[in-house]
Amino acid sequence: MENFDLDYLQKKYGKAKTEMLSRMSVTQRVRSVRQPRLGYIKAKDFTMKMLGEGIDALNPIENVKPTLIGLAVDYLTRFMTGTSAAESFRISLLGAEMLNESIRAKKMIELMKGLDNASIRYAIQLAAYDPVFRAGVFEYPPDDEISPDEETAENVRTMVTRSIHFFEVFGKKILDGFTFEGGYTDTVLKGDGDFTTHDTLWEFKVSKFPPNKDHTLQLLIYWRLGLHSIHQEFRNIKYLGIFNPRRNETYRIAVDDIPSDVIKVVEANVIGYMN
Repeated sequence: MENFDLDYLQKKYGKAKTEMLSRMSVTQRVRSVRQPRLGYIKAKDFTMKMLGEGIDALNPIENVKPTLIGLAVDYLTRFMTGTSAAESFRISLLGAEMLNESIRAKKMIELMKGLDNASIRYAIQLAAYDPVFRAGVFEYPPDDEISPDEETAENVRTMVTRSIHFFEVFGKKILDGFTFEGGYTDTVLKGDGDFTTHDTLWEFKVSKFPPNKDHTLQLLIYWRLGLHSIHQEFRNIKYLGIFNPRRNETYRIAVDDIPSDVIKVVEANVIGYMN
């Protein structure tokens, strides 16, 4: 099994970036890690379940980038399942503040009502602030890239509706948009998860494709961070799961089916917990 090490990081990025890149967010860490060929957790070991019509029922062309569509679906789902708009778009509001556009962003929050076209447009425009906070002001897109047409808005509406149905199937959410205070290390400094239900840690992936090894490693890291964090709810987690509202598919694996040696390697060599 190949392990992440500083020698690999130096070879890949150079010595100047090694210190910076060895202290990352969860997603940055996942991208930097050399995994076994099929991943620390194989995607094929997850059980897949269809929840209804899939990708073929959506409009084939969208005029907004997939990353922003994914954020909008995620945050609108939080809003439509009981979290306030301000809390659902918390990261976006922080990004807007960095661009001195807090007044505009807060106005859109106030006007957000549900899944009407205007609210979906606000959600996408708010989502555009999210990468500003995470990666810098140069990440903010031009206005013409965040104005959804009718087909795009309809797809977002359908995927959020599917997400609401997902919770009807698997149970109400317990946590959403959570961070891992108490669980971070000198290696993994930040990262926030999507949802938990009573027994499952869920990550939403709004993708045309099934899960890959980066997705499964991200889930594993979140679970271990959660167990080390202040959130006692993670003691009840029995499954790790991915829901893809674009494909309308769920993928789950029991945590008891994850080999203990894999958990130890990821905790030590990827997250940075010292045993």
